[in-house]
Amino acid sequence: MSAPGACSACGRFGLRPHLRVAGEIGPDGLIPSSDRFGSALGDIVRCPDCGHMQVDPMPDETMLAGAYAQAQSEAYIEEESGQRETARRALERIEAHAARRGAILDLGCWVGFLLAEARERGWRTVGVEPSEFGSGYARDRLGLEVLTGDLFTAELERASFEAVVLGDVIEHLVSPADALARIRELLAPGGVVWLAVPDAGSAVARALGRRWWSVLPTHVQYFTRGSLTTLLARSGFDRLEVSTAPKAFTVGYYLERIGGYSPAAGRTLARGARMAGIAERMWAPDFRDRMAVIATPNG
Repeated sequence: MSAPGACSACGRFGLRPHLRVAGEIGPDGLIPSSDRFGSALGDIVRCPDCGHMQVDPMPDETMLAGAYAQAQSEAYIEEESGQRETARRALERIEAHAARRGAILDLGCWVGFLLAEARERGWRTVGVEPSEFGSGYARDRLGLEVLTGDLFTAELERASFEAVVLGDVIEHLVSPADALARIRELLAPGGVVWLAVPDAGSAVARALGRRWWSVLPTHVQYFTRGSLTTLLARSGFDRLEVSTAPKAFTVGYYLERIGGYSPAAGRTLARGARMAGIAERMWAPDFRDRMAVIATPNG
């Protein structure tokens, strides 16, 4: 675990101010669908050694745990088709590196769409999700084995998973190195971890700065490809693959997110898409600012 004030990726001190974005959680709480771009739970500082960025001061883990336990959102459920398509793409990459389709663990699985897709492909599935709403939906509506809790409190068998998934999760964690240490314990020999995370070093992120759509109250870590590789190596992992990881949503959903910049424009564009009959069309634009990384424990 990095000491307070140290870089979460490389562990060094000397973080420097980067972006002034300090704000509050907001009335909707910490939910996975938001258009509150440009605000985080602290200002963003940057490590001059590895380029990693994180909020400062880092929020209290107990507060975050309580907020995530209460998180509710229907927006992602309404986008089930796109979520499942995104999950299938992730599973294809995981299966290219996994020794076999054995047990897969999805940490922060939300309502369980990736696990449902994995089950159909022959995996044995387990999920962990702090939100009572999300984990309850996965169990009650999809019939999945999903534990309500977090990586550190859930009772999980050591060395029993061929693959562990962290899709849009590690950027939410105060102690990502501790999370990777725990994942090493859970992976079976030859197992792989798949991470999808916003790429704070991308051209889009650099151009938009504080107005980048991944500067959100839910995010406390801002990884670049280099800083995530640094963290993985420091945590005893070898990187096997890195690629972009666009998400599939309906055209209407993407246009509504423009409301984070201009509510009037977002409403107008979404209405226009509905009138044109394309609002429900699936779309997966690759802005090259979301990366997927596959790694395996070394040694």
